[in-house]
Amino acid sequence: MAAVQKTISPRAWAELFALSLIWGASFLSIRIALDEIGPLTAVAHRTGWAMLILWTYVLIRRLTIPTDLRVWGAFLVMGLLNNVIPFSLMAWGQLHIETGLTSILNASTAVFGVIAAAIFFADERLTARKAIGVAMGFVGVSTAIGLTAFKEFDIRSLGQLAVIAGTMSYALAGVWARKKLGHLKPQVAAAGMLAGASVMTIPAAWIIEGPIRFDLAPQTWAAISYYAIVATAIAYMLYYRVLAMAGSGNLMLCTLLVAPVAIVLGAVVLSEALPLRAYIGFGILATGLLILDGRLFKARQNRPRRT
Repeated sequence: MAAVQKTISPRAWAELFALSLIWGASFLSIRIALDEIGPLTAVAHRTGWAMLILWTYVLIRRLTIPTDLRVWGAFLVMGLLNNVIPFSLMAWGQLHIETGLTSILNASTAVFGVIAAAIFFADERLTARKAIGVAMGFVGVSTAIGLTAFKEFDIRSLGQLAVIAGTMSYALAGVWARKKLGHLKPQVAAAGMLAGASVMTIPAAWIIEGPIRFDLAPQTWAAISYYAIVATAIAYMLYYRVLAMAGSGNLMLCTLLVAPVAIVLGAVVLSEALPLRAYIGFGILATGLLILDGRLFKARQNRPRRT
């Protein structure tokens, strides 16, 4: 029997929009920080500060902390797949492409998530509807990137591919979380994941980009504070609240709302101008995501017939 999709209450809508605004602005804050620090250092700040905040929350709430070493090993893998790889690739990619385009390509996470789930879970098979949505998603991403990116391969092309690779890592992280961390409180899983990520990002940033500096410009600290505290630690807690209220299907709408926020902020603050194909690609990708979500088909099925 098909699962019933939850309706969205006004409160859930408000928090969904808040989450979209928070994550949409994170692309801008990361780009501002990259003017002074390297991509790995930016990620080390993001995972490190967010980890401290989430573990403080876990301790204050007296949530159960796992003692099984296998769980902590799972935290390491989750941190690698959901933080280290995608955060690093996308931060590096933002050095070479616009923040708005980064957010558009980031929206393909849901497309790769459907494919990964279909491969690893028997109850997530790729139906005809999902296949159509995935296909449209790929067309949208290809349109946003542009065919010339494949003909004239340059650093910009590599930046776009880095962001796409990051979304693939997010998709694998979703599979890993379901397999290994589904029995944990979401806040504990998030704190453990960020701890695992920090164990890798802090030494890597130190070795590759040099000692982590704290004598940074005020705007850099403001950017770090935003994407580490608000867009990571607080956003994770808000994410699970919205998930509980609205369900995973409705939460996919957040993916569609993030990109317009990032595009507008990039245009206003950084004077970015995206090519027309980026907007067309996002429109196609958004349609594909709505098909994956299923509400377009449900709307047609529920439409009253004329007699």
